[in-house]
Amino acid sequence: MEKKIIRTANAPAPIGPYNQAVSFGNMLFISGQIALDPATGNLVQDSIAAETTLVMKNLEAILKEAGMDFSNVLKTTIFLMDMGQFGAVNEIYGSYFTADPPARETVQVSGLPKGVQVEISMIAAK
Repeated sequence: MEKKIIRTANAPAPIGPYNQAVSFGNMLFISGQIALDPATGNLVQDSIAAETTLVMKNLEAILKEAGMDFSNVLKTTIFLMDMGQFGAVNEIYGSYFTADPPARETVQVSGLPKGVQVEISMIAAK
């Protein structure tokens, strides 16, 4: 099997020494995404709802580039600055998984890149 780097202009470029995603065999490992607008490179921090929606759109763009969609997602990790925002994040996140949602953990952290409130990573398979 060969490792393949997945890149799309429809999701933000990495802000460090990593790739948007890496596929290996039928598996796809997507790096944590934050609310960076891929068109402008600007952060969207209007609200936790706006951040979460953009994060999910960025993840969707990466899945699409790899020939997948949310039905292929096996596991997600959600990082939150404030667990008090879990309900709002969960509502938006859940709207992307209408049937058979993936395994998931949600953890509160003391800091996230660029001061964002939410970051989400995914593992998917074809």
